[in-house]
Amino acid sequence: MTNGLSRVALTAALFASVALPAAAEQVFNRIATFPVAANLPADKEKLTTTSAEIVTASEDGNTLIYSDSPLGGIGFIDITDAKAPKAAGAVMMDGEPTSVAVAGGKVLVGVNTSESYTAPSGKLAVVDIASKAVDSTCDIGGQPDSVAVAKDGSFVAIAIENERDEDVNDGALPQMPAGDLVIISLTDGVADCGTIKRVALTGLAEIAPEDPEPEFVAINSLGEIAVTLQENNHIAIVDGKTGEVKSHFSAGTVDLAGIDTKSDGALKFTGTKEGVPREPDAVKWLDDNRIVIANEGDWNGGSRSFTIFDKTGKVAYESGPSLEMAIAQIGHFPDKRARSKGIEPEGLEAAAFGDQNYFFVLSERSSIVGVYKDTGAEPELAQLLPSGVSPEGAVAIPSRNLLVTANEVDLGEDGGPRSHVMLYELAEGTPAYPMIQSAMVDGAPIGWGALSGLVGDAEKAGTLYAVNDSFYSMQPSIFTIDATQKPAVITSALPIMRGGAAAQKLDIEGITLDGEGGFWLASEGDAAKLVGHGLYHVDAKGEIKAEIGFPTELLAGQTRFGLEGITSVGTGDDMTLWMAVQREWGDDEKGSVKLLSYNPKSKEWGAVRYPLEAAGEGWVGLSEITAHGDHVYIVERDNQIGDNAKLKKLYRVAIADLKPAKIGEELPVVAKEEVHDFIPDLKAATNGYVVDKLEGFAFDAAGKAFAVTDNDGVDDSSGETLFWEVNLQGTN
Repeated sequence: MTNGLSRVALTAALFASVALPAAAEQVFNRIATFPVAANLPADKEKLTTTSAEIVTASEDGNTLIYSDSPLGGIGFIDITDAKAPKAAGAVMMDGEPTSVAVAGGKVLVGVNTSESYTAPSGKLAVVDIASKAVDSTCDIGGQPDSVAVAKDGSFVAIAIENERDEDVNDGALPQMPAGDLVIISLTDGVADCGTIKRVALTGLAEIAPEDPEPEFVAINSLGEIAVTLQENNHIAIVDGKTGEVKSHFSAGTVDLAGIDTKSDGALKFTGTKEGVPREPDAVKWLDDNRIVIANEGDWNGGSRSFTIFDKTGKVAYESGPSLEMAIAQIGHFPDKRARSKGIEPEGLEAAAFGDQNYFFVLSERSSIVGVYKDTGAEPELAQLLPSGVSPEGAVAIPSRNLLVTANEVDLGEDGGPRSHVMLYELAEGTPAYPMIQSAMVDGAPIGWGALSGLVGDAEKAGTLYAVNDSFYSMQPSIFTIDATQKPAVITSALPIMRGGAAAQKLDIEGITLDGEGGFWLASEGDAAKLVGHGLYHVDAKGEIKAEIGFPTELLAGQTRFGLEGITSVGTGDDMTLWMAVQREWGDDEKGSVKLLSYNPKSKEWGAVRYPLEAAGEGWVGLSEITAHGDHVYIVERDNQIGDNAKLKKLYRVAIADLKPAKIGEELPVVAKEEVHDFIPDLKAATNGYVVDKLEGFAFDAAGKAFAVTDNDGVDDSSGETLFWEVNLQGTN
């Protein structure tokens, strides 16, 4: 049903949306982020792992409640002021909370208390939102996964998964005991444990019918429960009042074309997969007749798509790879998941904002929320919203024009981003994200990510060139960027070649023009990976014409933190290349790094010393160097993220003061001048947390300054790339 033409149409819609005048339409933009660690109890260590998984909201829309499985509790967030969310504490659940849903003034929490896979158990806890006290619990006889409350508040439905052990028989089904569906009557949000109704779902699916594993539940206004059996690749519709299975059907399979199927350090959307089981995770009702499912996959499937069914099982719409292609355009395709399930749509939300029906598709692996307008027929992709790492759940609050996502991954122990809850507001305006995206070529997106160096074209204002780093080791590229468009557009990708094949053993971190239509590239070495430090001269066709390694006396103190930028001063025979070394090497004094010089004609190396700012947490180093006017401009930053980020600044050094000494001799120390603090830019760009890797900075031919961040190839990262024009004063 979805083909190359429809993918192009969806992409065209995304491009067209940014061309409308300001205030011409209602759009979602992120307005705040809340780090879940802010809700840690006082007796927990700062880096205790937390996670926001499923999120819901109080009926007045002023309080968010989310499940935090690693903590073993549920968290509360005060969003009375949605732009300034406040920690409101956590309540421990004496087990693993898996899902939350609000009924009146209560929040109903599914809690897994299982001793093992073969002895599953669980409870439904009723928590008073105002007092944050556990009022009561019901034994539900198995491991709960999803909880949903009927729209009239008369009952709660709980998917009892009794999940499989992936280490047993390679995770193959069946693995008993079987899961089922539990229905409990509610009165004013309080569960009546004596009314528990168990709905057997055995004998329905074609796959392991004796071992259903219910994953997610949703309830329409008729009181009908849609329940996905993920590993069984099946969906059932159950009458919530009687417990009768009214209909059930296979989720079916999808044939996929034009997808990346290899996790090989290259983005090539030319692969195919046939007969892929959808294996749906989340399900939501779009109306009383249609459901939408997120086809994450878990066992043998995962079609990278979402599907709309009517409740008899007829397919009304299949997205195919269209969402994945749109996500690839904005640099969020997760190459490490290419051979598996790609972007993995997992969570869903659906709601009407005014007279417009929306549904929201959460991509776990690309950390993106697809915003769709429900037309009743083929949905319209309206926006792609940046989320934290791995969005798991979402809740819409139409009364306040808010959308909220819960992002489950916490990388605090590894120095990465914490788990976050993020808030978006629907208002008149233009989308703040993406800030850069690629064009479609022959029906496929230009694959990109991990931008690490930037340079402006010598003649064309608004045209810049960027390079990707070693994350894409099989596809080193030079990208042409048209920064006159909003968002900026990557219009082409020039492969970096050696002998006619993609060049290997490169970690390109810097790029500058050679004055002859080609480029000089700086590669950061790593001896452990057999990647050498050095310079590469590339012609206009991308072919490497010269490779210049470091001199022996320089390599004596080498570390893996090598070149992070390159620029040129002078022209022709008078050209000197200047490079920034990221961190101190063995022969450097602490707090001092080298700026290296190389004269291509004389082949002479030299260096000066550059003084670093003092580090707070983590380390401080250099990320970019670019010449403009009478100065070289240098990006100096720490490696911290979020509130821990203290230093992301631009400095400059007068070119007249760059008087290099020979390597191995006493090096002169240059004086630097602060020019710009990037942290306000990084905060304001999309109202997300401050990212660590500001790695590219350049001036275009008109003297405008631009900056770009490295998204780490969407690996242990939210995948966000920020690209913006930097407002500088006095830079000539």
